[in-house]
Amino acid sequence: MMMIATIISLDGLKATHADDGRLAELRASGTMRVGVTLTSAPWTYLGSDNKAAGYDVEIAKEVGQRLGIANVVFIGDSFKNFIEGLRANKYDAVFNDLPPTPERAKLVDFAEAYGVEDFRIFVKTGNTSIKGLDDLKGRTVGVTTGTTNESWARANIPQAKIAGYENGSFIFQDLGFGRVEATIISHFGGLRYAQATNLGVIEIGGPLTYQLSAPAIRKGETALKAAIDKAILEMIADGTIDRLGEKIIGHDYKMSEAIAKAKAEQSVPKP
Repeated sequence: MMMIATIISLDGLKATHADDGRLAELRASGTMRVGVTLTSAPWTYLGSDNKAAGYDVEIAKEVGQRLGIANVVFIGDSFKNFIEGLRANKYDAVFNDLPPTPERAKLVDFAEAYGVEDFRIFVKTGNTSIKGLDDLKGRTVGVTTGTTNESWARANIPQAKIAGYENGSFIFQDLGFGRVEATIISHFGGLRYAQATNLGVIEIGGPLTYQLSAPAIRKGETALKAAIDKAILEMIADGTIDRLGEKIIGHDYKMSEAIAKAKAEQSVPKP
């Protein structure tokens, strides 16, 4: 288990919700433990100083400051362990690009979304026959098994030939060698794999769909959830979310706008 402490100033705005239950305990102890992978750049990773870094890390630190919690400790764990690790009290919250799915919401509570990923099409460089979603009909499309991009692809391009992979890097290798014709993956994940494999793979078109990320906490910690909700909504309103997104992810990605688009998409009834 990896534990990395970051001391935070108490000058930030404190939430005004009732100090009962877990929130009161965290404020009294002055420490909040946050589960992260430290391997999910640009969301969470180890910086050059061997300390936790990334967009989600900065969000968690800012939330801690606004809750009046002086010390945020980042605990490295695997993505697959987050829900059970949280329920087993290994950490007090998870901030690591974690989508608030209905299945997970049965086991833990999610606060307000602070981040989003969008999903796009990647093809081999030079492939001019695929320009958008309609061009994927009848094509072989690689997806990572068990992920949101797999379920979305199967639901939205039923005429495509969906090929499941256990590891995203294998998709990009096969894409580069022409064994699959396209993949649907998150913008940031796709760019990372494309760079790592160096096989001439490019992103085409705009976002197909969005996936929110939100803090997870244990069930029943209502005051803590209300305080985190308030902090994140204030961070969106005062521009902190966009400032951190521009600093870490890039100036061409407006996080607050992407969050609003994702929420609007999710509010549309399914046919």
